[in-house]
Amino acid sequence: MDDGIINDEDEFGEEEYAAINSMLDQINSYLDDLEERNDALNGKLHELLESNRQARLEFRAQLLGSQNQEEHHPADGDSSSSKEDPNEDSGCSQMSEKSE
Repeated sequence: MDDGIINDEDEFGEEEYAAINSMLDQINSYLDDLEERNDALNGKLHELLESNRQARLEFRAQLLGSQNQEEHHPADGDSSSSKEDPNEDSGCSQMSEKSE
């Protein structure tokens, strides 16, 4: 009669325990590898987020700087616009250098 109790004849032998132990070791190894990959990806994600945050702050500072410059130096005709064009060009080249 099978009442769910493990009898002596149902016990695993040494070979079965060794096979189960080996499989558990292999699963543990796979999980460790997966955890290492996850940690590496997580680190790269944090670096990317920080880089993105820095780029946004720099871009915002450039926008605010150009707005402040326009407020303090209103356009007086051709002379002021010619002064602003080189600054805008250098700003664009700086952005392209940073993105490369």
